[in-house]
Parts: sequence; C-alpha cells; structure tokens
Amino acid sequence: MISATFHIARLVRAAFVFAREGVFGAVDPSLVPPPGQLALRLARILERPGAKSGPRLSRALTRLGPAYLKLGQFLATRPDVVGVVLARDLESLQDRLPPFPQDEAEAVIATSLERSIKQAFVKLGPAVAAASIAQVHRGEVEYNGICRAVAVKVLRPDVAARFRRDLTDFFFVAHQAEIYSAEARRLRLVEVINTMSRSVTMEMDLRLEAAAMSEMAENTRDDPDFRVPTVDWDRTTHNVLTMEWIDGIALSDHARLDQSKIDLADLGRKVIQSFLRHALRDGFFHADMHPGNLFLDSEGRLVAVDFGIMGRLGLKERRFLAEILLGFITRDYRRVAEVHFEAGYVPSHHSVDNFAQAIRAIGEPIHNRTAEEISMAKLLTLLLEVTGLFDMRTRPELILLQKTMVVVEGVARGFDPKLDIWKVADPVVREWIERNLGPIGRIQGAMAGAGELGRVAASLPSLATRAVTVLEQLETMTREGLTLSAETIAAMGRTEGRKSRWRALALWIIALTFIGILFAIRQL
Repeated sequence: MISATFHIARLVRAAFVFAREGVFGAVDPSLVPPPGQLALRLARILERPGAKSGPRLSRALTRLGPAYLKLGQFLATRPDVVGVVLARDLESLQDRLPPFPQDEAEAVIATSLERSIKQAFVKLGPAVAAASIAQVHRGEVEYNGICRAVAVKVLRPDVAARFRRDLTDFFFVAHQAEIYSAEARRLRLVEVINTMSRSVTMEMDLRLEAAAMSEMAENTRDDPDFRVPTVDWDRTTHNVLTMEWIDGIALSDHARLDQSKIDLADLGRKVIQSFLRHALRDGFFHADMHPGNLFLDSEGRLVAVDFGIMGRLGLKERRFLAEILLGFITRDYRRVAEVHFEAGYVPSHHSVDNFAQAIRAIGEPIHNRTAEEISMAKLLTLLLEVTGLFDMRTRPELILLQKTMVVVEGVARGFDPKLDIWKVADPVVREWIERNLGPIGRIQGAMAGAGELGRVAASLPSLATRAVTVLEQLETMTREGLTLSAETIAAMGRTEGRKSRWRALALWIIALTFIGILFAIRQL
C-alpha cells in the first residue's frame, strides 16, 4: 500500500509534465471512454503556451529525466505497443543531455581504474558527447611508446539508483494494465518493461558493452565491409569503457560523404547486407544502427559504435527470418504462413490459408517496387493489424529485429532512394538457407542431433538414480504425510506474527482516526 502511494505520487508528477507539454492534446478523444474524455479536457487546461508545436512527447520525456528518455527510445522499437505514428515520432527523440563536470568524470575514472588520470592516460579531453546513461571523452594513451587516440565512455554518477526507482513505476503501471486489459496482456506489457529493464541494466555495466564489442569483432573479423573498434581491456571497468577512437566519416554527415566521392548506392548495400549477415549468420546484431552510430573508415569499411543495445536470435528464429524473407522475395506466401505456424507464433486453431491471404496483402503491394515507393509505416501498420487479428503474441526479439530492419533500410534509402531491399537481401538470405537448410546443413544438423543423443544416453544412469530417489521420497510422503522442519515452522510463525502486528497497527490507526473525527464533530 505504501509503495503504491509513492508510485502514484511520482506518476501524478509525470502526468502533470505530459499535460504541460500538450501530450494529452494529441490523443483522439473518440478513442477514450467518457470519464477519460473529461480527464483529457481538464489536462488541456494545464497546457503551457506554445505546447502544440514540435514533438510534444519527446519534450515531456526529456524533461522527466534519463529513465523516461530511455523508455521513449525503447518504445520507438515497439510500434506494436505504442502504434506506428507514435513510434515514428519517438524515433526523433535525441538521447542528448548536458555533460556532467569534468572533475566528476575524472573522479569516476580514477576510482574505477584504481589509478590516477595521469597514470592511465597521456591526455583526457572534455566530453564530446553526453547521453542519459554515460558521456564520451577523447583521450590519448601510450602503447609501446606510441600515443594513440581513444574514446573513453564514463557512466553518469548515481544514474543506476534513479533508473531503478523509475523502473518500479513503469512496472506498477504495466501490472495494473494487465490486470484490467486483455489487450495489455496480449502485448505482454510487463515483459516489455522487463526487456527494457534488462537492456538498461546491461547498458549500465560497460564491461558488458565491451564484451558485446569483442564478440561482434570475432564474428566479423573476416567481413570485408564491416569492423568493430578495439577494446582497451586494461582501461575498462563497470563504470568506464575505453576503446579505439574512430576518425571515419559519420554516416549522418552527408556533406563529407558527398565531398569524398563515395559510391553512395554501394554504401547502402553494405549497410543492409552487413546487418542481415550478422542477424542470420551470427544470431547477434547491433540493434541501434542509426547513422550517428555508423562510420566509414579510410578503407571503405563500416565501423559501428555504441553497443549498448544488442539483439540475439536463436537458430529457430534465424530459420524463421530466412524463410520469411525468402518467401517474400519469391512471393511464396503460403510458405510464409506455414513458417509462422511451424514456429508456434500463430495459434493452431487459425487457418493457414487465411493467414497466407493476409500475408499476401502485405507482400504484393511492395513486390518489385523501389524503397522510395514503399511506405514502411503502412507496411508496419498492416503487419501489426494482422498479428492482432490472428492472436499472435508479442515476440520481443522479433519486434526488435523488425524495427532494426526498418531503421537500416531507412539509412540505406538515404544513400540510394531507388534501392530495393529485397534484391539486396536476396544473396545473403539464399546463402544462409543453402548453408543451413540445404544438404550440407541437414548433414551438420543430423551430426549435432546425434551428438546430443549421445550426451543424453551417457547421462541416463544418473537420471535413473535421481528418479528412483524422487519416487522413494514421494512414497514416504504418501505414507507418512508432509513433514515440515522446525526452521520452516518457526519462519512461518514469524511471518504470520509480522502480518498480525501490521493488521493490529492498521486497526489502531483507523480507530484513532475515527475517535478523532467523532471528537471534532462533538466540538462543533
């Protein structure tokens, strides 16, 4: 009860900020029940002058602080939850905040590295970028007598405590929504916040980001078009990440790209094929591939930075993705529908033929069209309508993949408006299918299955021993009943005692309040 009061108080403050920034003015009143319409009208009274202009929700989330800002960025990857229009608005949300002071950053670095700044770095400059969780400084270190530039990422002081507090509010809202809304249960809002919580927790341990960089560097070491900055593990801890400084051209800097006479159409191809190769071949992909996180080095290779948000796909999901993409490429919509059912994503009581018909309605309008003719917003809207119509429960890993594909295609389209994502994806998808679902892939799968059967067979004696032990314990419980240990009984007694004391205290508070009210009435 007490914690719910704190949640509600903080959420009321958030609602006030939303009202001041005009967020509720963007809500269609016809979609809200009558009591809610009255609340919307009251909220409009609180709007500040000029709130109707610009991205209202983005402004409000930025005012509410790092956790809300990160929530907005995360929800931009979940159009199934917030809708396509709102998700596109949230894509413009900039995770940029004023940097915290240089002396604080140096104190965090020195404490984390357990050595002074002068011992760790030849030079450490001021912050060059600052976000909700961390900021980046340019520094120099000495390797074998040679000074090299590095990027030093530093966590904001006390950011973890603030995130934990705000995340409890998000969980409170999600739990309440799932109690009262069937649609919220279908969208698995609690799982959405769980996913965000895990993502943020990993982002706030910079050793994990360094590990993601190291893993992707190993996966892509033979890729001709892509590479990852080198991690300086000697200067990396929970709160500090030191990596190679990238001097390439940011893909967001179109003026420099034009001046460099780069083949922009080929650059768009590299972006899409690199992403698909990572997702299909490795099952591990960069899930925040916006232009500011991608650079082009002097050798014409893509270099990615900011590995805080990563996506993973198991073999089942990769097979699903490959067959779905191939089905769209070849217009085999029946096979696309069958893969959904085989993967268990669509409940078996639905019709495969009806689902194939719905998939055709998605695929035909985009087939043989260039990217500039395809409305990804309309495509996403139709996909989300279909998943709801056929009771397809939210798959967080697939939604993240789908959203990243849209971002990647948008980046590529900026370089080549006539690019056809399906034609560019075709060779990567076919290569993966031939390797994993063709004759060689089937042989490798059979060998892996045989090895698994061998491990199961080797463990059969110990499994049989444990099974006999469990059966004997069940027989004893059936014959003699369930026996509780003295420690368990004592713990139960202490728990009930605490409950009784709280009940008694609550009754006394109510009684004293009632007596006070009666006394006040008599005085009148």
